Amino acid sequence: MSVGYGAVGWNRQKKRYDFFLVLGIALYLGAFMGAGAWLFPDVTAETLMIRAFGSAALILLHLILLVGPAARLDARFLPLLYNRRHMGVTMFLLALIHGSFSVLQFHAFGDMDPLLSLLTANTQWDSVSGFPFQQLGFVALIIFFLMAATSHDFWLVNLTAPVWKALHLGVYVAYGLVLAHVALGVLQAEQSPRLWLPLAFGFVLVASLHVIAGWRERACDREQPEEMGWVKVCSPQDIPNQRGVVVTVSGERVAVFRDDQRIMAVSNVCQHQNGPLGEGRIIDGMITCPWHGYQYLPENGCSPPPFTEKIPTFQVQIREGSIWVKSLPLPAGTAVEPAVWGGES
Repeated sequence: MSVGYGAVGWNRQKKRYDFFLVLGIALYLGAFMGAGAWLFPDVTAETLMIRAFGSAALILLHLILLVGPAARLDARFLPLLYNRRHMGVTMFLLALIHGSFSVLQFHAFGDMDPLLSLLTANTQWDSVSGFPFQQLGFVALIIFFLMAATSHDFWLVNLTAPVWKALHLGVYVAYGLVLAHVALGVLQAEQSPRLWLPLAFGFVLVASLHVIAGWRERACDREQPEEMGWVKVCSPQDIPNQRGVVVTVSGERVAVFRDDQRIMAVSNVCQHQNGPLGEGRIIDGMITCPWHGYQYLPENGCSPPPFTEKIPTFQVQIREGSIWVKSLPLPAGTAVEPAVWGGES
């Protein structure tokens, strides 16, 4: 969290993240173009660059899509999720270089405007082998640009979280366009298994992880039975100290935390990017979102001053050794007395 906006809120973790990201890309591009020049000496430098930057962007796009469900299934992937936006902007830049060299090589030396040529030169919409695949890549690049241009928290705040989130879910539309771009483009000219097998594997892996993560999420959405407006959660000892559990109450996910003998409940949705607060932990007395480190006081759901974010809170009771949560949330920022458990930490 930070008080004001900056181009990038640098810290040691972000610097290490970006260093290894750039290093990995540089090594891949160097290896790809070096091997390509050695194995295919007749291929032009422009073609090698188009293929190198395009394949690098495609690999990075798959990694971006895999990080989300992987982090839901295993918390060890959370460090990758923390700076995923850096990965996304980098992927856009790789795709932009790929597209720019493609337009330069195939559309810049005629008597027509290159962009107009890109959009109108091929109109074989009813052909598979001759389909205008470049237009698909162009539309995907526009979506990636919109996502990269609005990746900063300034846009998250000013567009509001729901609008920002909807815009960035466009990555799945762009992913479908990219798959079609590759399948109807290079795979029509070169149908070697070494090309289509990795693409198919990547798609299956992305789809499988999303399905598995979604199936696991369904368990959290099972409504707990109410008794006189209260919902039974679990025993206090079932919650590790300074950790939380998630329960669905009246259609809303609620994060129930234990901090020594104190039991508190808040909305599970972080105000930053709708991160799952219940999968975070209490650090320095504050609930800390596992995605980007946004923090809230568990007693009232307020971010510590000077921050202004607030989340709804819930009344909590301990009855006969079990935690009970009131089914109706209190307004965001409402102070609630924690329930006190008499057991051992």
